[in-house]
Amino acid sequence: MYSTHRSHPLRIAAILVAVVCLAQLAASAVTGYIRVNQIGYESCRSARAYLMTSHAVSGVNFTVTDSGGKIVASGHLGAALGAWGTYSVYPIDFTLSAPDTYIISVTRPVLATSASFRVDTPANLYTTPLANNLSFYENERDGADFIASPLRTAAGHLNDVHAAVYSSPAFDSDDNIIGSLSPTGATINAEGGWWDAGDYIKFVQTHSYVVALMLIGVRDFPRQMGRHSTTSNFTNEAEFGLKWLQRMWDDSTQTLYYQVGIGTDFASFDYLSDHDLWRLPQDDDTFGGTDPTLKYIRHRPVFVAGHAGSKISPNLAGRLAASFAECFQVFQATNPALAKRCIFAAEHVFDLADTAPSGDLLTVAPFDFYPESEWRDDMELGATELYFALEHGNLPAGLPHTDPMHYLKLGAHWAHAYINGPSDGTDTLNLYDVSGLAHFELYRAIASAGNPPGLAVTQAQLLDDIAAQITSSVSNNASDPFGFGLPWGTYDSISHGAGLSVMAAEYNYLSHDRNYETDSRRWLANISGANAWGVTFTVGDGETFPDCMQHQVANLAGSLNGQPPVLAGAVVEGANSAPTSGLLDGMLKCPPGGGNFYERFDGNGAVYKDNVQSYSTDEPAIDLTATSFLMYAWRVAGAPSAP
Repeated sequence: MYSTHRSHPLRIAAILVAVVCLAQLAASAVTGYIRVNQIGYESCRSARAYLMTSHAVSGVNFTVTDSGGKIVASGHLGAALGAWGTYSVYPIDFTLSAPDTYIISVTRPVLATSASFRVDTPANLYTTPLANNLSFYENERDGADFIASPLRTAAGHLNDVHAAVYSSPAFDSDDNIIGSLSPTGATINAEGGWWDAGDYIKFVQTHSYVVALMLIGVRDFPRQMGRHSTTSNFTNEAEFGLKWLQRMWDDSTQTLYYQVGIGTDFASFDYLSDHDLWRLPQDDDTFGGTDPTLKYIRHRPVFVAGHAGSKISPNLAGRLAASFAECFQVFQATNPALAKRCIFAAEHVFDLADTAPSGDLLTVAPFDFYPESEWRDDMELGATELYFALEHGNLPAGLPHTDPMHYLKLGAHWAHAYINGPSDGTDTLNLYDVSGLAHFELYRAIASAGNPPGLAVTQAQLLDDIAAQITSSVSNNASDPFGFGLPWGTYDSISHGAGLSVMAAEYNYLSHDRNYETDSRRWLANISGANAWGVTFTVGDGETFPDCMQHQVANLAGSLNGQPPVLAGAVVEGANSAPTSGLLDGMLKCPPGGGNFYERFDGNGAVYKDNVQSYSTDEPAIDLTATSFLMYAWRVAGAPSAP
């Protein structure tokens, strides 16, 4: 049946106009995202969030709403900070005082709501992230002294107790091992220590760096990281790390062993390496039965750095000396036997440093895994920590050096060499450059010694160099609308961000001003959600963090959706210049549906991919996490205790 009803012409015209208007509105709609520090903002401190919009906007207002739905703050967006990819970025500046949970909203012409965030005291904000960092190291433990957790149910690599020693291998241009491994005939106990990253190899290169930073945290922040902390006492973990370093440095023969396990294949042999397999650590001791291709999985090789008493690459010598000297400072009263072994080891290894190295420094095998080129900073740190150790007094008999001034002069010498060397101003605190920490320690050592004349550097020069490193790093990323301290598209970007936050706190403390106070908080915020991707790059912190890390235990024993259990406290590589791919048998696909959710936010030469295959963006490591625990401790304590 056909209807005889006819539509009114005016009604049809009105409908057509409405359709056209809706189409025009849809075509001009602005997509927006608000990025906040998901750990939270400190009460009564200036805070900044960011609005990203798909088109430029103007006249936008924001509101801040508390947990009860009450608007407690409002304002206008500031001028555009610049572009990130196809987005325009605007600051949302506010200051709140009342501890609570909040959200930020904007409307017209863009509709967006932030993730929830807290405002509270530094202690209430950062105590849990600091405890999470400790949990990460506890879950990275190798050997019999593992700590049971939802992720760890058995010990791994017990065969390391009787590990065969080999000479350093040679590598071709693709980092394949040339020829076969050459055994020395020796065996050592290489059990314990932390795995380096998502794999199971152990390196003195990264391990000594972590122990040095951890012991400084235990010493300088006793209420946050030391014996007076009820939530994140790192003392036992630092001692665990020291025990492995003492196994890798045989002080009786003065021999350094620098690596356990291999991560690359052989050019001419069909042996598999650590990086060829995806499994839990407890599987390795019997993996493959008697399969000859898996011999170096079941019985992992240990590599020796030359013969007994030979010179040691100065980067390793400096960091090892620092770790052992800090051991003496921290454990002299509570574990004198350990402290005595440490101070002898510290002086012996420092005296063997090769201070005229040629070619590549000794880091790991192959060198490309950790291509460190600077070493003067390590020697500065080692000498300075030895000064503090000898200054403590109550020294054991027979030490090669007992005068603290011997090491203070050497610390100043190496600081001067660094400041006038090729690497000054090219990096900030991280595995590859510890001058940002060494300068701070040396400044305090000079003060403790009464500012003696005749040193190779002054306190003012050290302070100026810390400031110059910060300024240089920031200027290299001047176009970043998020104000991060270095380009996002670089390796170790997140570790660098935390390192910059630490350096800013150090500078503020030494200079007695607050020039970098806001920067220190903002760089922490950048790596904790106030970035283009809206991701907190530390697992377990905030609402949105990596679910799909390239970490075997996290992938096989943890959740893949952010729900417990997760490898809390692990800091991943984060943003980088490109993602990576590569699937191994047994690897659980993550994300389950594939794809790359964060690709839409890539820009300015930086990408982030949350995918188990992408080690360049999603692999955690012990060195990447180390600057974070110092960053949180600084924020809570505000100032360190005396060395």
